[in-house]
Amino acid sequence: MELVGTRVTRTAFDHQVRISFTDHAPDGRIRVDSELVIETRFTLTDASGHQALLTPATGPSLAPVLGLFAKVVTETEVTGLGTLSLGFDDGTRLSVEPDSDYESWSLNGSGIDPVLVGPGGETDWQH
Repeated sequence: MELVGTRVTRTAFDHQVRISFTDHAPDGRIRVDSELVIETRFTLTDASGHQALLTPATGPSLAPVLGLFAKVVTETEVTGLGTLSLGFDDGTRLSVEPDSDYESWSLNGSGIDPVLVGPGGETDWQH
């Protein structure tokens, strides 16, 4: 996934959690400008191993996501029916599993292949 090397440039909350990622090519042009939209419960584990189970649209309880600002993605993995796992340069990990009834997450923007994990997950992953 093209997110490795990108930096979190924005976090936003409403009924969804939105995380923007940006990276520049050596010549200064934007290599990746993308947004991850999380619509279901997800896990954020900090570098010390403290795990927070977070739910979009829950206001102040989403504060741990603010800690991702300016972090760099070091690892990405999509497994099973669409479980997303992101690792960051400070040891933080974010994980979103498919939801049986709702879209769980999507990734779109420039410099990446768009992904949408619908209800029940997806079976036709192209790695």
